[in-house]
Amino acid sequence: MSADATGARLAAQGSTARAQNRLRLAVIDRDPGFMQVLSNRLHALGWDLRALSSPVTIDGLVAMRLNALVLDMAVLGPTGWDYLERVCGRLPGLAVIVCTGPSSVAQRVRGLRLGADAWMTKPCHAEELICVIEAAIRRHRRNDMPDLQSATLVGEITIRPDLYQAYARESSLELTAREFEILHLLSQSDRVLRREEIYERVWGYAMAHGDRSVDVFVRKLRQKLRQASPAWSYIHTHFGVGYRFAPELEAGITETHAETILANDRAPFDADEPRLDATLTG
Repeated sequence: MSADATGARLAAQGSTARAQNRLRLAVIDRDPGFMQVLSNRLHALGWDLRALSSPVTIDGLVAMRLNALVLDMAVLGPTGWDYLERVCGRLPGLAVIVCTGPSSVAQRVRGLRLGADAWMTKPCHAEELICVIEAAIRRHRRNDMPDLQSATLVGEITIRPDLYQAYARESSLELTAREFEILHLLSQSDRVLRREEIYERVWGYAMAHGDRSVDVFVRKLRQKLRQASPAWSYIHTHFGVGYRFAPELEAGITETHAETILANDRAPFDADEPRLDATLTG
């Protein structure tokens, strides 16, 4: 192969690699002046920008293979909160930044608790917004789990990092992204995790004084675990400190009883035959 051909091939490979590493951003906004300034700056940085004047479906966002999404709540309209929650819940690997007009503390707190990585108020400088986007993308990349990470069986629950979900036998627990992140974080530790540590690891920034988000999400997570696996307890509270993960059979339930409950759940039910769990309550 000639030197010219080799040089052309290497240049093409380099161009392909840069394209693959280029950050992809979508912005849902209708402010032409804001979009023009942002577009010029992102073009200079070599980012791929998709300017959207209205929300797109979750599948549409997936097809864009985005690193980050910036959205204006005013554009989303009355369904904006539901849209924000669905995007953050279905796409946990996507950095989501709300950049909108003046808002109340309650609105900003609500958006962050629904899963937004950051909330910025217009008017804002394009350079500041870009720095916030980059910081959110870095946090997501640090928290990325390998696609082929193996499943973990704890008690009756199988934790699947590759699917961002947990299962009790064949049934999904239907965990939200935050619930799964808390479950996975707790299950990977052999010690008590402080509420502040859980918040920083999952939400990505320091917990405000008096914030009860961790307790709220742990309570919801416990409810789903209890419904799916009633014979076991998984998350234990250390009052005033935080939470510890340790699968344990509930008091009064032996391993034999737990196996009987499991067999009863799997066995076909005949209305004319007594249920196996009747022997556990007699």
